[in-house]
Amino acid sequence: MPFFKVKTKPSITELLKNFFKGSSSWRDEENNLEPLVELIQLIRPLKIKNLQTVNLHELISFLRENQSYRKELSIYLKEILKNRKFNKIFSDAAILRDVDFFFEVKKRILAKILPYQPQKETLEYVLNQVFYLATDSVWVNKIPMDQLEELYDLLEFESIYENVEPNSSLSELLIAMHLITQRISGRAMETDVIKMVPEFDDLESPFSAFEKELFLIEDEIRNSEKHYILSDDLSLAQLLVLLKHCEGFVEKAFRNSSKYGISLRVNQNLLKIKQQLERLRFLISLLKVENEKDEKNNGIVMALQLIEFNCYKNNVRKFIAQSIQLISYEITQHTAKTGEKYITENRNEYFKMFWNALGGGFIVGIMCIIKIFLSKIDTSIFGHAFLYSMNYAFGFITIYILGCALATKQPAMTASALIKAIEEGMSKQGNNTQKYNAFAILFARVFRSQFIAFVGNVIMAFPVSLFGIWLIDYAFHYNIAATKWERLLTDTSPIHSLAIFHAAIAGVFLFMSGIISGSVANRDKHNQVYFRIAEHPLLKKSIGKVRTLKLSAWYEKKWAGIVSNFWFGVFMGSTASIGLFLGLNLDIRHITFVSGNLALGLYGANFEVTDSMLVWGIVGIGVVGLVNFMVSFSLSLGLAFRSRAISLFELRFVTAAIWNHFKANPFSFFFPTERKSKSEVVENYLHTEKDK
Repeated sequence: MPFFKVKTKPSITELLKNFFKGSSSWRDEENNLEPLVELIQLIRPLKIKNLQTVNLHELISFLRENQSYRKELSIYLKEILKNRKFNKIFSDAAILRDVDFFFEVKKRILAKILPYQPQKETLEYVLNQVFYLATDSVWVNKIPMDQLEELYDLLEFESIYENVEPNSSLSELLIAMHLITQRISGRAMETDVIKMVPEFDDLESPFSAFEKELFLIEDEIRNSEKHYILSDDLSLAQLLVLLKHCEGFVEKAFRNSSKYGISLRVNQNLLKIKQQLERLRFLISLLKVENEKDEKNNGIVMALQLIEFNCYKNNVRKFIAQSIQLISYEITQHTAKTGEKYITENRNEYFKMFWNALGGGFIVGIMCIIKIFLSKIDTSIFGHAFLYSMNYAFGFITIYILGCALATKQPAMTASALIKAIEEGMSKQGNNTQKYNAFAILFARVFRSQFIAFVGNVIMAFPVSLFGIWLIDYAFHYNIAATKWERLLTDTSPIHSLAIFHAAIAGVFLFMSGIISGSVANRDKHNQVYFRIAEHPLLKKSIGKVRTLKLSAWYEKKWAGIVSNFWFGVFMGSTASIGLFLGLNLDIRHITFVSGNLALGLYGANFEVTDSMLVWGIVGIGVVGLVNFMVSFSLSLGLAFRSRAISLFELRFVTAAIWNHFKANPFSFFFPTERKSKSEVVENYLHTEKDK
C-alpha cells in the first residue's frame, strides 16, 4: 500500500461541476476566488516558449451544452467583478512610479519578491491573486478572439458602455484618463523638462489644451444616450491632434538631447510622460465605437490590457532597457565623436598613430618601473591599491593630455562610429553584403589602427622599461626586479597564469572608461558647465575674457577624458588588492604593461630564462592585446547596438561583410592600402562632425 497518493488535476469539466453544482459551494465564503484561480490554473499552459495558441474549446463546449452551469459561472464572475475599482491599473501599472532610476529598480525587484497587495475591493487584488505569473499576459493574448467573443456572449457580460455611474467600467476608464492627463501636465511644466524644448516657450502648452478637450469629450459621453463617441466625431479628431502635439513635445525633447545633453532624471521624466501618452492613446481608442461588435470587442480588449498591464507592472528588464537607451545613445554619440581621431584613413594618419603610440609606450615604460618601486613600500593592501591607482591614473591622464595613444583604449570609442556605418548601410537597397560594406571598410581601418597602436606601444614600452631598470642598476647598483622577475614573467604567459582572464577584466575597464567619458560629457552639456565657465563673472574679471573662453574650451575638450582616465587608472590599480581582500585571483593585464613587465622580468633574471618562458612571454603580449581589444570592443559595440535599437541579429550580416572584405583585401586590416576613401558613407561620416 503506497504511503501517499499522487493528486491528479481535474479536467475543466470536472472543476466546473464541482464548484458550480446545485449547492453553489462558491457562495459559502465572501469574495471566494478559489474557483477562478483553479480554472485559470487548468487553462494556463505549462510552457510559454513557442506557444502558438491557447484553445478554450473544452470550456466553451461545456458551457454551451450546460445552461445551468453556464448561468452559475456567469453569476459567480459578475459577483467577483462587481464594483471593482481599476482606474489605478490604467493610470499606474507598467508606468514609471518614480523618476529616481535606482529607487524604481529597487522597488520593482522587491515587489517581485514580495508583491504589493492592494485593497480587496479593487480589481487589482483579483488580478494579483488569479494572474500572478509575469507570463500570464503572454498566453492570455494567445487565445483566439473568436473564442473570447463566444465566451463573452455565453457568460452574458454587459457592455462597458451601459452606464457611467460611479465604479462602472466607463467611469473608471474616464477617471484614469483624467489622472494621467493631470500628472502629465504637471510633469511637463518642470523646469528641467521645459529647458529641453525652448521651441515651445512662446506656445500654449499642448498638455493643457489636451486636458481641456478631454473635459469636453467627457461631458459629451456622460450626457449622451450611448455613452461613447463615433470615429468621425470632430471632438475626437481634435483630441487626437492635441495628443499628437503632446507626443511631438516629448520627441522634440529627446531629439534636443544632442544639443543640450540630458540627465538621468530628465530622461526618466520624459520616459514617464511618453508612457502616459501611450496609455492615453489606448484609452481613447476604447471610447470610440462604430457598431455593436465594437462594443463587445472593446470590452474584451480592455480586459486583456488590464491583465497585461498588471502582469508587467514590476517588469525590471523592460524598465532598464527603456531607461538606458537614450542615455546610452548620448554616451555613445560622444564616444563616436571622440573615436574619430582613433580611426586612421590614410598613410599620414596611420604613421601619426604610430608616433602617438610610441609616446604612450614611453610613458607606460616609466609607469612599469614606478610600480615596481611602489610594490616595495611597506603598507597595507589598500595602501598599495591607492598607490597603484594613482600611478595608473596620472600616467593615463598624462598620455591623454599629451595626445599620445594607449593601445586598446580606442575600441570603446570607435564602436559607435562603426554603428553609424551600419545605420547608413541599413538605409540602402541591395543585398545584405552590399549594405554592410561601409562597416567592413571602417572596421578594417579600426583594426589596423589598433594594430599599429599595439606595435608602437610594445616596441617603445619594452626598451624604455629595460633602459630604465638598467640605468637604476648602473647608478645605484640595485636590481629592482631581482626578487620579482619570476612573477613578472609568469604573469605574462597565457598558459602559466590567468593572463587571459585578467586581460578580459582590463577589457571591461576599458569599456567602462568609455562609458564614464560619455556620461561626464553628456552631464556637463546638460548642466551647461562650459557656458557657465565662459560667462563666470569672477573668472572674466580675474583672468580676462579671452583666457576664460580658452579655459571653457579646454574643459569642454579635455575634462571628460581626464575623468575617464582617472577612473580607468583607479580600476586598474585597485583590482589586485580587492582580489586579495576577497580571496580571489583578480588582476589586470594590458598589452603595453605586459611588454614593459617582460623587459623588467628578463633584466631581473639577468636574461637567464628558459626558451619556453621567453616564447610564452612574447606570445602573451599578443594574446593579452587581442583579448583587451575583443572584450572592450564587443561590450562597446553591444551598447551601441542597444542605444540605437538595432537587433543583434544584424551581426551575422556584419560578420559576413567583414569576412568578404578580408578575403578581398587582407592587407587593409594591417596597413593603409587605400589611396582614396572607398566608401562615400564612411567618408561623409568621418568628416560631417568636423565640418560642423
